[in-house]
Amino acid sequence: MMMMMHNGSRNLWKKMCLKPRILYLYSTNSLSTTLLNNSLRILGPDLPEIWIPNPSSPSRPPITHRSPFIFNHQEQTAAVIDGKMMADEIRSEIANEVSRMKNEIGKVPGLAVVLVGERKDSQIYVRKKIAACEEVGIMSLMTELPEDCTENEVLDAVSSYNVDPAVHGILVQLPLPQHMNEEKILNDVSLEKDVDGFHPVNMGNLAMTGRDPLFIPCTPKGCIELLLRSNVEIMGKKVVVIGRSNIAGLPTSLLLQRHHATVSVVHAFTKNPEKITREADIVISAAGVANLVRGHWLKPGAIVIDVGTNPVEDPDSESGYTLTGDVCYEEAIKVASAITPVPGGVGPMTIAMLLSNTLDSAKRAYRFT
Repeated sequence: MMMMMHNGSRNLWKKMCLKPRILYLYSTNSLSTTLLNNSLRILGPDLPEIWIPNPSSPSRPPITHRSPFIFNHQEQTAAVIDGKMMADEIRSEIANEVSRMKNEIGKVPGLAVVLVGERKDSQIYVRKKIAACEEVGIMSLMTELPEDCTENEVLDAVSSYNVDPAVHGILVQLPLPQHMNEEKILNDVSLEKDVDGFHPVNMGNLAMTGRDPLFIPCTPKGCIELLLRSNVEIMGKKVVVIGRSNIAGLPTSLLLQRHHATVSVVHAFTKNPEKITREADIVISAAGVANLVRGHWLKPGAIVIDVGTNPVEDPDSESGYTLTGDVCYEEAIKVASAITPVPGGVGPMTIAMLLSNTLDSAKRAYRFT
C-alpha cells in the first residue's frame, strides 16, 4: 500500500509532542481532525471550575464520636492547628541552616521574584515573601514589570535569573495579565530553580511511584507538614481533597497518595459532595469558595485543613474585606476534632515551604550537606 507523510500531519505530531510516524494514505485533513477529536475525547472537556454552593444549610448530624484531638470535650470545640506557630519553628530551622551555610562556604540561598502589574494582593504576597527571606537570611531579588509589558520582557527576566548562579529559586507571581501565556512562562523557569514545583517534570515525578520531584509545590507541602507536625496519622485514612487546581488540589491529592491515604477528589461537578466529604477522616479544602464546606459536610471527629483564603466584603474592616476560608469555621469547630484557622493556618506554612525549597535548591547547587 502506498504510504506518505504530509507536512500538516508532521506538524500535528510535533504539536502533540510525538515523533512523526509514517501514515497510510488517507485524507490528511480528515486524519488531523480525527486525531485531534480523539485526543480531546480522551482528555475530557476543558470546563471551568465554577462552584454553586447549596443555599440551604441542613442541621448537622448529632455527634456520636469525638477524636482524642479534642481538648475541650464539654464544649465539643475542635483543637486549632496553629500554622503560624509551626511556620515560625520551620523558619527558625531554615535560618540556622542558612547561617551554617554562610559560615562554612560563604554562600547563601537566593530567591528571585518576577512581579507583573500592580495588583494589590500580588504586591502584598510578594512583600511577605521578601520579608520572610530577609528574616531567615535568604537573598532576595525582584523584577517589577508594568501591566502592559510584553511576554518577551517577562521571559527575558526569567532567562536572566535562570543563568544567575546566585539565584536558586525563581518565583513568577500569579496571576499574570490576560494577554500572556502563563503556561509558556512557567515552563521557561529552569527545572533546577522551580521552587514553586509547577514544572511539568516536577509534577510528573510527584505523580509516579518511585520518582522524586526536585521540588514539591509549596501549599501541598505545607498541608502535609501541618498534619505530620500535629501527629496526625495519614496512612490508610480516608481523605477528601476539595478542589483540583494545579497549584493546590491536584498535587495535594498526589502527595497524600504517597503517604498511602485513600484519597477522593471532590470538584464542582461531583454529585453529592457533602455525602462523600462526610465519610472522610481528613478533609483538605482548596476550592476557593468562601464557606463552601458547612458543618453538616463533616464527619464528627474529622481533621480539617482549610487552604482557602477568600476575601469577603466587610465594611467594618480597615481594608474593606476579611479573609475567609472554604470551611465555615463557626460550624466546623463544633464537629471537627482539629482545624486550621484562616488566616493563620495554611498561609504561613506555604511561605515557609517556599523558603525550605529555596534552601534545598541552594544545598543541591553547592553540594552542601
